Amino acid sequence: MENNISSIRDLIEMTSSLNFIDPADVPSIELYMDQVTTFLEEKLNNNKRNEEEKTMTKTMINNYTKNDLLPPPNKKRYTKEHLILLIYIYYLKNLLSINDIQTLLKPMIEDYFGSNDPSKSIDQIYAKIFNHQKDHYKDIQKSIMNTFNRASEMYDPQNEGYLHDMSLIALLSADVYVKKKYIEHLIDNMRTIQEKEAKAREKEVKAKEKEAAMKAKDAAIKAKASNEARAKAAQKAKSQPNAKGKAGATAKTGANAKSGVDQKAAQKTKPNQTGNRSQIK
Repeated sequence: MENNISSIRDLIEMTSSLNFIDPADVPSIELYMDQVTTFLEEKLNNNKRNEEEKTMTKTMINNYTKNDLLPPPNKKRYTKEHLILLIYIYYLKNLLSINDIQTLLKPMIEDYFGSNDPSKSIDQIYAKIFNHQKDHYKDIQKSIMNTFNRASEMYDPQNEGYLHDMSLIALLSADVYVKKKYIEHLIDNMRTIQEKEAKAREKEVKAKEKEAAMKAKDAAIKAKASNEARAKAAQKAKSQPNAKGKAGATAKTGANAKSGVDQKAAQKTKPNQTGNRSQIK
């Protein structure tokens, strides 16, 4: 381990060899899965720790889609926006959990992915971050070199290589740890906001559903009352002709009865009239 000596030259060479995908290199045409994995492998190959490490596999991409880190492809084709999100995921997955990445990218997917608004272009956002990141990366290199020098003050990198590197790793880890904790803090705040917004939307949906149910109930009551009123009116209209018919039948029966009585009376008077006539003669 004593021979494992760190050097500024080694630090600069290692950090300078890392690949970051230029926005201009991201294809604007839609790609199939094989083309996506090939593109990422070619552009990020230098970032692999060893040859066995995979940059991005089909299984990884499918899992990202299942876990809502990536919108599903359109007819198995991935857009430029898909590729940019995969680039974000590639860097973030080495530092954050899947759940944290999901929280971080959720607003990007819901509000920016597929948007026609130029101010919400994922392409433009990535380009802006990339351009600022180039300058920021120089600051990161300077920060690492400063940490290297602090470790060198503690232990001679030539004669105490292991203790020097151990100290350097401890100092760098403390830096990474603090930054990681702050990143997690920011994501936790995002999650809290998202949960509050989700509850507010859920409450609003339930209120609308309740209002719609009340309106439907009132409409049903009114419809029932209207149907009952029409049924009663129809029943009443149906009973009136029968009453008229009964009254007519009763009148007709009375008239017939009266006519019968008159006929009998006439028949009774006819013999008397005959007798009277014979008496006169």
